[in-house]
Amino acid sequence: MEKKQKDVVISIHSVHGYDQNDMEELDFTTDGVMSLEEDGCSLSYMESEVTGMPGTLTTFRVNPDGIVVDREGFVTSRMQFREGMKDSVMLATPYGTARLGIDTRKIRNNLDCRGGNLEVDYVVNMEHVVAMRNRFIIDVKEQGAI
Repeated sequence: MEKKQKDVVISIHSVHGYDQNDMEELDFTTDGVMSLEEDGCSLSYMESEVTGMPGTLTTFRVNPDGIVVDREGFVTSRMQFREGMKDSVMLATPYGTARLGIDTRKIRNNLDCRGGNLEVDYVVNMEHVVAMRNRFIIDVKEQGAI
């Protein structure tokens, strides 16, 4: 199957923190590319100073089995999200490498060829100690459809 690409606007709302009293929120909107594939789709965009990862290409690969997030550049990592699954990831930064655990709590996927939204709720841990609770919601709209 031939990949079909379209220019999109990607809006990300991220919530993260250690407990309910310590949650921080970040909203980020950027131009990106949505590629439709046989078993799902992918979203790609460049990170910026706002996210603390300038020069990093982030790609979300979404399929019925889950989501894979690849980052290449200033930060290099691969995170896999499958509801109820625990995974381990090596995070490489200019400051060193760390092994993190990812425990996916919930995935909600409403993406289709016109855009839509995606939500992932997960916990990050280091050495089996909860480091941070995270949730991101991504809204995708075709360029010009806003």
